[in-house]
Amino acid sequence: MTRVGELNSWHGDWRGLKVAVLGLGVTGFSVADTLAELGCDLVVFAERADAEQLDILDVLEVRHVTGSAAAGLPSELVDFAPELLVTSPGVPPDSEIIAWAKGQGIPVWVDIDLAWRLRDKVGEPAEWVCVTGTNGKTTTVQLTTSILREAGLRAESCGNIGTPILDCIRAPEGFDVLVVELSSFQLHYLGEIWPYASAVLNIDHDHLDWHGGFEAYRLAKGKVYQNTKVACVYNVGDTQTEQLVADAEVVEGARAIGFTVGAPSLSQLGFVSDILCDRAFIEERRDQAQELATLDDIAQIGVITPHLLSNVAAASALARSFGIPADSVRSGIRNFRLDRHRIEVVFEHNDVTWIDDSKATNPHAAAASLASFESIVWVVGGLLKGVDVAPLVAKYAHRLRGVIVIGKERELVLDALRAEAPNVPVIEITTEHNDEVMPQVASGALAFAQAGDVVLLAPAAASMDQFKDYADRGFKFAEAAKASGE
Repeated sequence: MTRVGELNSWHGDWRGLKVAVLGLGVTGFSVADTLAELGCDLVVFAERADAEQLDILDVLEVRHVTGSAAAGLPSELVDFAPELLVTSPGVPPDSEIIAWAKGQGIPVWVDIDLAWRLRDKVGEPAEWVCVTGTNGKTTTVQLTTSILREAGLRAESCGNIGTPILDCIRAPEGFDVLVVELSSFQLHYLGEIWPYASAVLNIDHDHLDWHGGFEAYRLAKGKVYQNTKVACVYNVGDTQTEQLVADAEVVEGARAIGFTVGAPSLSQLGFVSDILCDRAFIEERRDQAQELATLDDIAQIGVITPHLLSNVAAASALARSFGIPADSVRSGIRNFRLDRHRIEVVFEHNDVTWIDDSKATNPHAAAASLASFESIVWVVGGLLKGVDVAPLVAKYAHRLRGVIVIGKERELVLDALRAEAPNVPVIEITTEHNDEVMPQVASGALAFAQAGDVVLLAPAAASMDQFKDYADRGFKFAEAAKASGE
């Protein structure tokens, strides 16, 4: 076994281990900071880097190669001859640098691999709850954390959600449970971990350009179930997720637990009338169910949609796998609030509701919004990531009052609208000035919207072609919506 293979504890001898770190975003910086604390010999390679982060690396005496010198296969990397490469999960698997590392027999990790090995830094290692899916990950992770905290557990949301998992691993107070959001990119690279509970919320077409096809994307998502110890939570309404559980090698005794927006069957959580019920984690589950919460409780979160109900049921299932009592589930739901830009009402005027769902960066996420409202002025477009939006347009064309198309890949959306919704009026926003996009969107929306309509920003696409990120896109939409009513 190589030296890298023997390192499975914070308290192992990491000193002098030669590590190359790819990328210097939030995740990459957490990796570099952690490895520096461990005494590794490391070099960071990043084509884009924040000046403040580079200053900190200088203070830590961490070498870094940036800009064009970090592109392709840097000569400095080859000369460094690392024993381990820790990559930003966004680096494509067919990139020159990954291919070189694998050809050299160099292990390739992501931050999750490193965190799993270092999880014993503070006392007893936390249990991990791992959540993935095409849509709804962040809400489910945060709500699971809220419920666990209500029951008195020290729980934290982390991973792809924004807080790097290594920051949690190194927190001096430690945690009982880490609820980890995992992207398909992270899962593609991920080695072995042993989650307490895991969930795939749904599977639909996304990131196909990165993965090279849907089957590779689906199998990456399914890795979250591997080695699960207690509960594999799946979506009753998405048979692919149940099949992924069936295909996974799990710890003997781990249970398959379904969640649904309908009435629950045995070993499922779901809804009977206006009550969230558990038929999975009670002794009498064959012929009884336990009330966990009501729709009134869930309404405290935000606009009730099938998507929200699904996330609530999934989070409740994950929390209940720890034996969390029903009253903690109810209070965890009642005290929870959605993140910004997720089906967020940002303005109401003249009986028209403006909703920011900028976080809907793929068609599956956009579908959750489109299914929730009857008459919609839809704002759509951006970077489509290789995904065809035509099926989405066809399914919801009957709900569309009008469509406003933004983004640099507009023509793909316009083609889908011509083919699948030829009678729906369309406005194309062609401005090259990013600050003008949303004011023009608002103006167009006013031309379409009638009393009772929803103006819905659910782009079904990534934002970086015209905006800093999905949050920037959402904030600019909200500002333009409010300005339209002045």
